[in-house]
Amino acid sequence: MCDNYGPHGKAEVVDWCTDHGIELVYTPTNASWLNWIESEFTAVRYFALNGSDYPSHSAQQAAIAGYIRWRNQRCHPKRHFAIGSKIRQPDYLPNVA
Repeated sequence: MCDNYGPHGKAEVVDWCTDHGIELVYTPTNASWLNWIESEFTAVRYFALNGSDYPSHSAQQAAIAGYIRWRNQRCHPKRHFAIGSKIRQPDYLPNVA
């Protein structure tokens, strides 16, 4: 899943995805909450940054890196997203001005 950032639709990206069996699923405009990476950023903020008062950038960086190492040891691939969902093949027109 990716946002509607222009480079995601470039021919070389589309060709590479096709060659590697990857389907790009775009989030609707202004729906960043649907993008999984946003939830990962929220977790970093919650576990490593909220309520913090690090004495230096190095200490803050160490806290973020520590969280990322902890998270990576416990992560699992996200699979079978939105099977049969309209987000893959919508039958409605997007809202455009």
